[in-house]
Amino acid sequence: MNFEYSDEQQQLADSVRKFLGQAYGFEQRKTIIQSTSGDSAQVWKTFAEMGLTAIALPEADGGFGGGAIDLMPVMEAFGEALVVEPLLDHIVAGRLLARAGSAAQRAALLPGVVDGSTRLTLAYLEPGRRYELAPQATTATRSGDGWVLNGTKSVVVGAAAAHRLIVSADAGGPSLFIVDAKAPGLSLNPCRTVDGQRAADLTLAGVKLPADALLGQAGGALPLLEDAVDFATALQCAEAIGAMAFANDTTLDYLKTRKQFGVPIGSFQALQHRIVEMVIHTEQARSMAVLAASKVDTATDAAERG
Repeated sequence: MNFEYSDEQQQLADSVRKFLGQAYGFEQRKTIIQSTSGDSAQVWKTFAEMGLTAIALPEADGGFGGGAIDLMPVMEAFGEALVVEPLLDHIVAGRLLARAGSAAQRAALLPGVVDGSTRLTLAYLEPGRRYELAPQATTATRSGDGWVLNGTKSVVVGAAAAHRLIVSADAGGPSLFIVDAKAPGLSLNPCRTVDGQRAADLTLAGVKLPADALLGQAGGALPLLEDAVDFATALQCAEAIGAMAFANDTTLDYLKTRKQFGVPIGSFQALQHRIVEMVIHTEQARSMAVLAASKVDTATDAAERG
Protein backbone atom coordinates (compact mmCIF):
# COMPACT_ATOMS: atom_id res chain seq x y z
CA MET A 1 0.00 0.00 0.00
CA ASN A 2 1.26 3.48 -0.90
CA PHE A 3 1.22 5.62 2.25
CA GLU A 4 2.24 8.80 0.41
CA TYR A 5 -0.28 11.52 -0.42
CA SER A 6 -0.69 12.55 -4.05
CA ASP A 7 0.58 15.94 -5.18
CA GLU A 8 -2.98 17.30 -5.26
CA GLN A 9 -3.76 16.01 -1.77
CA GLN A 10 -0.53 17.44 -0.38
CA GLN A 11 -1.08 20.81 -2.08
CA LEU A 12 -4.55 21.08 -0.55
CA ALA A 13 -3.20 20.18 2.89
CA ASP A 14 -0.44 22.77 2.52
CA SER A 15 -3.01 25.43 1.61
CA VAL A 16 -5.12 24.53 4.65
CA ARG A 17 -2.03 24.63 6.91
CA LYS A 18 -0.98 28.00 5.52
CA PHE A 19 -4.41 29.48 6.18
CA LEU A 20 -4.63 27.99 9.67
CA GLY A 21 -1.11 29.19 10.46
CA GLN A 22 -2.14 32.76 9.64
CA ALA A 23 -5.71 32.84 10.95
CA TYR A 24 -6.00 30.12 13.58
CA GLY A 25 -3.34 30.66 16.20
CA PHE A 26 -4.00 29.50 19.73
CA GLU A 27 -5.16 32.94 20.91
CA GLN A 28 -7.43 33.28 17.88
CA ARG A 29 -8.82 29.82 18.63
CA LYS A 30 -9.56 30.87 22.22
CA THR A 31 -11.45 33.91 20.94
CA ILE A 32 -13.51 31.71 18.62
CA ILE A 33 -14.34 29.24 21.40
CA GLN A 34 -15.42 32.03 23.73
CA SER A 35 -17.67 33.67 21.13
CA THR A 36 -21.45 33.33 21.25
CA SER A 37 -21.58 30.86 18.35
CA GLY A 38 -18.47 28.91 19.33
CA ASP A 39 -17.11 28.90 15.79
CA SER A 40 -16.12 31.41 13.14
CA ALA A 41 -18.37 32.23 10.18
CA GLN A 42 -15.37 33.66 8.31
CA VAL A 43 -13.28 30.54 8.87
CA TRP A 44 -16.21 28.40 7.73
CA LYS A 45 -16.58 30.52 4.59
CA THR A 46 -12.88 30.10 3.82
CA PHE A 47 -13.12 26.32 4.26
CA ALA A 48 -16.00 26.29 1.75
CA GLU A 49 -14.07 28.50 -0.70
CA MET A 50 -11.17 26.03 -0.49
CA GLY A 51 -13.60 23.29 -1.56
CA LEU A 52 -13.38 21.36 1.70
CA THR A 53 -17.16 21.11 2.02
CA ALA A 54 -17.36 19.49 -1.44
CA ILE A 55 -14.51 16.96 -1.38
CA ALA A 56 -16.55 13.90 -0.41
CA LEU A 57 -19.64 14.65 -2.49
CA PRO A 58 -20.24 13.09 -5.92
CA GLU A 59 -19.27 15.09 -8.99
CA ALA A 60 -22.86 14.79 -10.24
CA ASP A 61 -23.96 16.76 -7.17
CA GLY A 62 -21.32 19.47 -7.55
CA GLY A 63 -18.65 17.82 -5.43
CA PHE A 64 -15.22 16.43 -6.22
CA GLY A 65 -15.99 12.72 -5.80
CA GLY A 66 -13.29 12.20 -3.18
CA GLY A 67 -13.14 9.81 -0.26
CA ALA A 68 -11.62 9.41 3.17
CA ILE A 69 -8.08 9.20 1.79
CA ASP A 70 -8.55 12.58 0.08
CA LEU A 71 -9.72 14.12 3.34
CA MET A 72 -6.99 12.59 5.51
CA PRO A 73 -4.35 15.31 4.97
CA VAL A 74 -6.98 18.00 5.58
CA MET A 75 -8.04 16.39 8.86
CA GLU A 76 -4.39 16.06 9.91
CA ALA A 77 -4.01 19.81 9.40
CA PHE A 78 -7.18 20.35 11.44
CA GLY A 79 -5.73 18.24 14.22
CA GLU A 80 -2.54 20.28 14.27
CA ALA A 81 -4.53 23.50 14.80
CA LEU A 82 -7.28 21.96 16.99
CA VAL A 83 -9.96 23.36 14.68
CA VAL A 84 -13.38 23.61 16.37
CA GLU A 85 -15.53 24.35 13.30
CA PRO A 86 -17.64 21.15 12.83
CA LEU A 87 -16.59 20.53 9.24
CA LEU A 88 -16.36 16.75 9.58
CA ASP A 89 -19.92 16.51 10.93
CA HIS A 90 -21.12 18.62 7.98
CA ILE A 91 -19.23 16.44 5.50
CA VAL A 92 -20.52 13.20 7.03
CA ALA A 93 -24.13 14.41 6.90
CA GLY A 94 -23.73 15.74 3.34
CA ARG A 95 -22.21 12.48 2.15
CA LEU A 96 -25.08 10.58 3.77
CA LEU A 97 -27.62 12.82 2.04
CA ALA A 98 -25.88 12.27 -1.31
CA ARG A 99 -25.93 8.50 -0.84
CA ALA A 100 -29.49 8.07 0.41
CA GLY A 101 -31.37 11.08 -0.89
CA SER A 102 -33.77 11.23 -3.79
CA ALA A 103 -32.98 13.36 -6.81
CA ALA A 104 -35.30 16.06 -5.45
CA GLN A 105 -33.70 16.01 -1.99
CA ARG A 106 -30.21 16.22 -3.43
CA ALA A 107 -31.15 19.02 -5.81
CA ALA A 108 -32.77 21.02 -3.01
CA LEU A 109 -30.00 20.75 -0.42
CA LEU A 110 -26.66 19.71 -1.85
CA PRO A 111 -25.82 22.95 -3.70
CA GLY A 112 -25.93 24.72 -0.34
CA VAL A 113 -23.93 21.92 1.27
CA VAL A 114 -21.26 22.27 -1.41
CA ASP A 115 -20.85 26.04 -0.99
CA GLY A 116 -21.22 25.89 2.80
CA SER A 117 -24.33 28.04 2.98
CA THR A 118 -26.48 25.13 4.19
CA ARG A 119 -24.88 23.55 7.23
CA LEU A 120 -25.73 19.97 8.16
CA THR A 121 -25.06 17.62 11.02
CA LEU A 122 -26.00 14.06 11.92
CA ALA A 123 -27.99 13.33 15.10
CA TYR A 124 -27.72 9.63 15.89
CA LEU A 125 -26.43 9.16 19.47
CA GLU A 126 -28.98 8.53 22.21
CA PRO A 127 -28.77 8.67 26.02
CA GLY A 128 -27.91 5.35 27.60
CA ARG A 129 -27.24 3.71 24.24
CA ARG A 130 -23.50 4.34 24.08
CA TYR A 131 -22.36 3.26 20.59
CA GLU A 132 -25.48 1.40 19.46
CA LEU A 133 -26.52 2.88 16.11
CA ALA A 134 -30.07 1.49 15.89
CA PRO A 135 -32.32 4.20 17.40
CA GLN A 136 -34.64 3.39 20.28
CA ALA A 137 -35.13 6.65 22.20
CA THR A 138 -36.38 8.42 19.06
CA THR A 139 -39.41 7.17 17.15
CA ALA A 140 -41.16 8.18 13.95
CA THR A 141 -44.83 7.43 13.39
CA ARG A 142 -46.91 8.04 10.31
CA SER A 143 -49.41 10.87 10.43
CA GLY A 144 -51.44 11.27 7.28
CA ASP A 145 -48.97 11.70 4.43
CA GLY A 146 -46.16 12.67 6.79
CA TRP A 147 -44.35 11.72 9.96
CA VAL A 148 -44.18 12.72 13.62
CA LEU A 149 -40.89 12.43 15.52
CA ASN A 150 -40.58 12.07 19.29
CA GLY A 151 -37.52 11.35 21.40
CA THR A 152 -34.06 12.54 22.35
CA LYS A 153 -30.57 12.72 20.85
CA SER A 154 -27.28 13.24 22.67
CA VAL A 155 -24.11 15.23 21.95
CA VAL A 156 -24.98 16.42 18.45
CA VAL A 157 -21.87 18.34 17.39
CA GLY A 158 -22.64 21.48 15.40
CA ALA A 159 -26.37 21.32 16.09
CA ALA A 160 -26.72 24.97 17.06
CA ALA A 161 -25.14 26.17 13.80
CA ALA A 162 -26.86 23.65 11.53
CA HIS A 163 -29.67 24.60 9.18
CA ARG A 164 -30.76 20.99 8.73
CA LEU A 165 -30.25 17.89 10.86
CA ILE A 166 -30.30 14.31 9.69
CA VAL A 167 -32.00 12.50 12.57
CA SER A 168 -32.16 8.75 13.06
CA ALA A 169 -35.45 7.35 14.38
CA ASP A 170 -37.19 4.01 14.72
CA ALA A 171 -39.92 3.78 12.08
CA GLY A 172 -40.34 0.01 12.08
CA GLY A 173 -36.55 -0.13 11.91
CA PRO A 174 -33.70 2.40 11.76
CA SER A 175 -34.69 5.33 9.52
CA LEU A 176 -33.31 8.76 8.68
CA PHE A 177 -35.19 12.06 8.46
CA ILE A 178 -34.22 15.55 7.32
CA VAL A 179 -35.32 17.97 10.02
CA ASP A 180 -35.26 21.77 9.80
CA ALA A 181 -33.31 23.18 12.73
CA LYS A 182 -36.20 25.58 13.43
CA ALA A 183 -38.95 22.96 13.25
CA PRO A 184 -41.66 23.40 15.92
CA GLY A 185 -41.20 20.84 18.70
CA LEU A 186 -37.43 20.63 18.30
CA SER A 187 -35.46 22.05 21.21
CA LEU A 188 -31.72 22.15 21.87
CA ASN A 189 -29.88 22.00 25.17
CA PRO A 190 -26.41 23.31 24.24
CA CYS A 191 -23.17 22.11 25.83
CA ARG A 192 -19.43 22.09 25.20
CA THR A 193 -17.27 19.09 24.47
CA VAL A 194 -13.96 18.68 26.30
CA ASP A 195 -12.05 20.28 23.41
CA GLY A 196 -14.25 23.36 23.26
CA GLN A 197 -16.58 22.38 20.41
CA ARG A 198 -20.26 23.26 20.64
CA ALA A 199 -22.74 20.42 20.81
CA ALA A 200 -26.32 19.98 21.96
CA ASP A 201 -28.75 17.42 23.29
CA LEU A 202 -31.95 17.39 21.27
CA THR A 203 -35.54 16.90 22.35
CA LEU A 204 -38.11 16.15 19.66
CA ALA A 205 -41.65 16.58 20.92
CA GLY A 206 -44.23 15.96 18.20
CA VAL A 207 -42.05 17.27 15.39
CA LYS A 208 -44.21 17.08 12.28
CA LEU A 209 -42.45 16.31 9.00
CA PRO A 210 -43.68 16.01 5.41
CA ALA A 211 -43.42 12.71 3.56
CA ASP A 212 -40.35 13.86 1.66
CA ALA A 213 -38.41 14.33 4.92
CA LEU A 214 -37.71 10.58 4.93
CA LEU A 215 -34.20 9.90 3.66
CA GLY A 216 -34.02 6.59 1.83
CA GLN A 217 -36.27 3.70 2.83
CA ALA A 218 -38.10 3.49 6.14
CA GLY A 219 -36.47 0.82 8.30
CA GLY A 220 -33.44 0.44 6.04
CA ALA A 221 -30.99 3.04 7.35
CA LEU A 222 -28.70 0.93 9.54
CA PRO A 223 -26.15 0.13 6.78
CA LEU A 224 -26.07 3.83 5.88
CA LEU A 225 -25.46 4.80 9.50
CA GLU A 226 -22.73 2.20 9.89
CA ASP A 227 -20.98 3.47 6.77
CA ALA A 228 -21.26 7.10 7.90
CA VAL A 229 -19.87 6.38 11.37
CA ASP A 230 -17.00 4.29 9.95
CA PHE A 231 -16.16 7.15 7.57
CA ALA A 232 -16.20 9.67 10.42
CA THR A 233 -14.19 7.41 12.72
CA ALA A 234 -11.40 6.95 10.16
CA LEU A 235 -11.14 10.70 9.67
CA GLN A 236 -11.15 11.38 13.41
CA CYS A 237 -8.16 9.05 13.55
CA ALA A 238 -6.48 11.26 10.94
CA GLU A 239 -7.31 14.36 12.98
CA ALA A 240 -5.74 12.72 16.05
CA ILE A 241 -2.59 11.99 14.02
CA GLY A 242 -2.28 15.71 13.27
CA ALA A 243 -2.54 16.58 16.96
CA MET A 244 0.00 13.89 17.88
CA ALA A 245 2.49 14.98 15.23
CA PHE A 246 2.18 18.64 16.25
CA ALA A 247 2.78 17.71 19.90
CA ASN A 248 5.89 15.74 18.88
CA ASP A 249 7.27 18.58 16.75
CA THR A 250 6.63 21.18 19.42
CA THR A 251 8.22 18.99 22.08
CA LEU A 252 11.26 18.38 19.87
CA ASP A 253 11.71 22.14 19.36
CA TYR A 254 11.57 22.61 23.12
CA LEU A 255 14.17 19.87 23.68
CA LYS A 256 16.50 21.68 21.27
CA THR A 257 16.14 25.12 22.86
CA ARG A 258 15.56 24.54 26.59
CA LYS A 259 18.88 24.35 28.39
CA GLN A 260 19.85 22.79 31.68
CA PHE A 261 23.38 22.52 33.09
CA GLY A 262 24.51 24.60 30.13
CA VAL A 263 23.33 22.16 27.42
CA PRO A 264 20.05 21.59 25.54
CA ILE A 265 17.90 19.07 27.41
CA GLY A 266 17.53 17.17 24.12
CA SER A 267 21.08 15.92 24.66
CA PHE A 268 19.90 13.84 27.63
CA GLN A 269 19.55 10.23 26.57
CA ALA A 270 16.42 9.56 28.64
CA LEU A 271 14.54 12.36 26.86
CA GLN A 272 15.85 11.24 23.46
CA HIS A 273 14.43 7.77 24.06
CA ARG A 274 11.05 9.19 25.04
CA ILE A 275 10.69 11.45 22.00
CA VAL A 276 11.77 8.63 19.67
CA GLU A 277 9.16 6.35 21.24
CA MET A 278 6.48 9.02 20.75
CA VAL A 279 7.41 9.44 17.08
CA ILE A 280 7.31 5.67 16.52
CA HIS A 281 3.86 5.43 18.10
CA THR A 282 2.66 8.30 15.91
CA GLU A 283 3.93 6.66 12.72
CA GLN A 284 2.31 3.36 13.68
CA ALA A 285 -0.95 5.21 14.35
CA ARG A 286 -0.64 6.98 10.99
CA SER A 287 -0.33 3.64 9.22
CA MET A 288 -3.44 2.37 10.98
CA ALA A 289 -5.32 5.55 10.07
CA VAL A 290 -4.36 5.18 6.41
CA LEU A 291 -5.53 1.56 6.45
CA ALA A 292 -8.83 2.58 8.06
CA ALA A 293 -9.41 5.32 5.48
CA SER A 294 -8.54 3.00 2.60
CA LYS A 295 -11.01 0.38 3.85
CA VAL A 296 -13.73 3.02 4.13
CA ASP A 297 -13.10 3.91 0.49
CA THR A 298 -12.64 0.43 -0.96
CA ALA A 299 -14.05 -2.37 1.21
CA THR A 300 -17.21 -3.95 -0.18
CA ASP A 301 -17.86 -5.91 2.99
CA ALA A 302 -19.20 -3.92 5.95
CA ALA A 303 -17.56 -6.20 8.52
CA GLU A 304 -14.15 -5.81 6.87
CA ARG A 305 -14.59 -2.03 6.76
CA GLY A 306 -15.68 -1.91 10.40
